[in-house]
Amino acid sequence: MEKEIQGFITYLHNVKKTSANTEMSYKRDLNKLAQYFEKQGITEIRKVSGTHLQSYILYLEKNGFAAATVSRNIASIKALFHFLFKEGMVAEDVSENLKAPKIEKKMPEILTTDEVNRLLDQPGNHSPKEIRDRAMLELLYATGIRVSELINLKVSDVNLQVGYIICKDAHKERVIPFGAPAKRALTEYIKTTRDVLLEDKTSDVLFCNCSGQPMSRQGFWKLIKHYAKKAGITSDITPHTLRHSFAAHLVENGADLRSVQEMLGHSDISTTQIYANMTQNKIREVYAKNFPRG
Repeated sequence: MEKEIQGFITYLHNVKKTSANTEMSYKRDLNKLAQYFEKQGITEIRKVSGTHLQSYILYLEKNGFAAATVSRNIASIKALFHFLFKEGMVAEDVSENLKAPKIEKKMPEILTTDEVNRLLDQPGNHSPKEIRDRAMLELLYATGIRVSELINLKVSDVNLQVGYIICKDAHKERVIPFGAPAKRALTEYIKTTRDVLLEDKTSDVLFCNCSGQPMSRQGFWKLIKHYAKKAGITSDITPHTLRHSFAAHLVENGADLRSVQEMLGHSDISTTQIYANMTQNKIREVYAKNFPRG
């Protein structure tokens, strides 16, 4: 099965132009599937039936994997078999009848504006690292971009004069504005600090670590955890928390969903709708708590 899985990953990379993280996720899920079938004595992918796939999904569920994880594995399996069928490598798409489990949608964790301000106030201006950290945190909250998009930004993606960044993925690019605090932090970082940190002076990468290499997701994850602790934020904050907070605060202050959808890069507005639902829930709570005849 290894050959077919690798062929699928190559197709994703060359044709679909997927990101390295997406390819890694598919490969991890599908290698796990191959290992399971190998233990069952099935080594040829054309011998896998719909019943075999159903038994694998049951195995995942019985072993306590979360519904979201099972759903992601099903999506990976369906994508693989759809590709194999289309390429004529299997006689039928045996994954057609796989159904993803229902996932209970949780409201995303968001910070209050006070918590955001405390978090963004943590990095000082005493060292190149702090100046870089402030610029990264300010830009992340100001634009709502994903951490993978933040660490892949190039200097050429930033327009300091007008105040916007260009965020690119495999399929499209979007222009996202940012305000004065992010502009000040970015200007200071680019003018005084980036060249001090950057090892390869010819590189166009915007943010780098203290060794002069491009910043990693893990490095930024540690960074945000560190400043959240310093700010006294007790909720389990992740880089995505600032993205959720950006969207929720925009909607709460009257931004229309279509604009927020465009800035976040959501393909479906139903994904963005959750932030409107959060605002409506908050209004109901305030009404119930404060209206004398509520």
